[in-house]
Amino acid sequence: MKRTTFIAALFLGASPVFADGHKTPYPEGAEVYFINVSDGDTVSSPVTIRFGLSGMGVAPAGAIDFDNVGHHHLLLNRPPMGEGENAATEWDETLPNDENHRHFGGGQTEVTLDLPAGEHTLQMVLADYAHVPFGPDLTTARITITVE
Repeated sequence: MKRTTFIAALFLGASPVFADGHKTPYPEGAEVYFINVSDGDTVSSPVTIRFGLSGMGVAPAGAIDFDNVGHHHLLLNRPPMGEGENAATEWDETLPNDENHRHFGGGQTEVTLDLPAGEHTLQMVLADYAHVPFGPDLTTARITITVE
């Protein structure tokens, strides 16, 4: 069922929704978090950001034959997920892949960024095999770091 729905969704350009009306399920209590940076930290560039996940596993994008897995996305210098001009539909659509939305579809759990001096906002979002966010339960709060 998952594979057929995923392939049909890709063909039609829509995010996958299963027969019960839900997107990809995930276990209650799963959590995504930053391992080595916190709100208000001052860092030097380049800065390595490590991503954490509990209650689920990390798998590359497209991994549809596994339950309870996803992959990380880093939102950089943009409004918090679910706020801003696309707030109404943002949870139900494939995340863009651009300078403000970094995809880690290979299953990566860290990135080194060369950021200019100043304040930068970061938010982690866990997404399913099709880059569709699981929902508000699997994001971090948006944090601000200062690069020296």
